[in-house]
Amino acid sequence: MGAYLALRVASAPILVLLFLGQARHWFNDYCFMCYFFAFWAVYIASAILLYFICVEVFRSVLSAFTGLMRLGTLIFRWVAFVSVVVSFSTLKVPQYRVMVVPQIATGLMRPVSILELCLLTFLCLSMNSLRLSTRDIGFGISLGFGILSANDFVQSLLTTMYTSLTDPIQFVGEGVLLAGLGLWVVYFALPEPVRKPVMMPVNSTILRWNEIASALGHTGTQVAVQPTGGFFLTDVEKAVESALARNLENKK
Repeated sequence: MGAYLALRVASAPILVLLFLGQARHWFNDYCFMCYFFAFWAVYIASAILLYFICVEVFRSVLSAFTGLMRLGTLIFRWVAFVSVVVSFSTLKVPQYRVMVVPQIATGLMRPVSILELCLLTFLCLSMNSLRLSTRDIGFGISLGFGILSANDFVQSLLTTMYTSLTDPIQFVGEGVLLAGLGLWVVYFALPEPVRKPVMMPVNSTILRWNEIASALGHTGTQVAVQPTGGFFLTDVEKAVESALARNLENKK
């Protein structure tokens, strides 16, 4: 999270300077190419860092359940691998080869944004089971990214309708962005409540899931099972015959 915030804070003034330079035709209009590559490089780096932030938040909230944490981390890795494969397999090389960079960047950011929303949904649905407080810093980070991801999805849907930077929807999007940043400021400023040991009943469902997740991938103690021979049924038949014979003798 610290690396992500440092990247955005450091890159923002540089991108604004290059943007103004292009508008005023500085450096023989080379500002556009510099802005283009700098913007998409920051975008790709942000997508990668956001993935690791989601993993970090997930491991933080499930620190008391090592089995589920290990299994969830494995699922995160497979999701990242599949997302990268799908993103690169659907690339269409445009006429200008340099325009493939935005396709790669958006292809990486889209699954990460969906992952952020899924993580927020998971935390909201399992807060009681995990004994998680709304003041937990992990929940606050996830809530902020969920708001920003929803804002990005809405803006991408309305891009074809509102293309100017002075449209009202652009100001609404910037307002939501500032609200997300303000939410993080509040969470980082307020003292985080001390986490208490998670106490679960023996028949708790999440405890059973944690035990199952802990058992996955471990062989455990092996028990040798001897094959049953064909003499078992023979012995049973003999026992039944002897019992019937005794009954007949008693009747006589």
